[in-house]
Order: sequence, then C-alpha cells, then structure tokens
Amino acid sequence: MTDRRDQKPGTDSREERLRQALRANLARRKAQARARAAGSESDNKTVPDADGETGKDS
Repeated sequence: MTDRRDQKPGTDSREERLRQALRANLARRKAQARARAAGSESDNKTVPDADGETGKDS
C-alpha cells in the first residue's frame, strides 16, 4: 500500500479541507432534515402567505 511519506506535501491539507467540507455538508443536511420535519408538523395549520391569504376558500 502507500505510505503518507509517499504522498505530496499538500495532500494532508487537501484531505483536511475535504473532511471539513464533508462535516459542514452533513451538518447542513441534518439541519434541513430537522427543518423539514418541523415544517411537516405545522403543515396541518393554515399559515397566511405574503398577501395575508391562507389559500383556503372561506
């Protein structure tokens, strides 16, 4: 297999950047999933849109 010593010097920083990007992506996706889950609970409620209308016929 390959050793760390055989790799180019910049590889470690690239791997660290990729690791950080992966963590940030995972955190963002988890936050989106939590927001979707919280949003689905409130979907049963009628929320007015920007014009103040609820979208339901009165």
